[in-house]
Amino acid sequence: MQGIELVSRLCSGKLEGCALRSEELSLVPGTIMGGEYIGDSITAGSVSLLAQVALPCALFADGPTTFHLRGGTNADFAPPIDYLQKVLLPLLKRFGVHAELSIMRRGYYPKGGGEVVLKVTPVKHLTPLELVERGDIAGVHIYSYVAGQLPNRMSEEMAKWAEDEITKELGPVKVSKVVKREPEAAAVGTGSGIFIWAETSTGCLLAGNCNGSKQKPTHEVASEAAGMIVSGLKTGAAVDEHLQDQLIIFMALAKGRSRYLSGPLSLHTQTAIYVCEQILGLKFEVTSVGEGNVIVQCDGIGFENAHLS
Repeated sequence: MQGIELVSRLCSGKLEGCALRSEELSLVPGTIMGGEYIGDSITAGSVSLLAQVALPCALFADGPTTFHLRGGTNADFAPPIDYLQKVLLPLLKRFGVHAELSIMRRGYYPKGGGEVVLKVTPVKHLTPLELVERGDIAGVHIYSYVAGQLPNRMSEEMAKWAEDEITKELGPVKVSKVVKREPEAAAVGTGSGIFIWAETSTGCLLAGNCNGSKQKPTHEVASEAAGMIVSGLKTGAAVDEHLQDQLIIFMALAKGRSRYLSGPLSLHTQTAIYVCEQILGLKFEVTSVGEGNVIVQCDGIGFENAHLS
């Protein structure tokens, strides 16, 4: 609901039916206006999801847009804010996207209270993406953290477990680590977790993460995140499972043919493709290239920002 309401304000829209237990929702968009906007999940709801909803619209605004997004920065069942900062936004530069993300304060379940600032520069149109060569692993980066009442040793243990598993599975790759206690002023609540991302020689970025919980020992948290990055790299794909669906809307709007090399498509990706095809009248092609990998490609509609010459 908060995401839809944010987009409605951004595009001067007429929104109806946006309420709990509503069975029908209608949004009639108007003019996309730049400026400053606040998106607040009120709870520990993901600020990353608010950013994902707002970003494509803001790219076609009449001027720069700044979003102050509040809620959970490292929530379950959503990309951690680190994923947007280290993977998604850097790769969106290939579409010509210029967006800056600053983490002002982290917020964890159940309190939320985190805040990020997303600044977006409008574009005339998006350029197509070509991401089909994975290349060699250039480096793996580990960010392991605790906040609130949790002991420092937890972040240290997670980082060590993850590094050991990565080097065991991938061999002598270059691994860098940041082991951190979030300052009290920079985090709300108690939380822990680990975020791991890999860079390749062709500029691909793949990641894995896991949030800590009372029910999960630190070695399991580390192992889950390390397993995600290892399995993603072993496929030879140029994007990870979580990036697949996030690229679809930008490919659909771009001017020209975009394509990427991926592992098997997630249900999220299949749904994103279906929705874009139904709304925009274009066609995505998914071609098997062996070993479970596929090439996803489409000729975008070349949507243009009427506000820019």
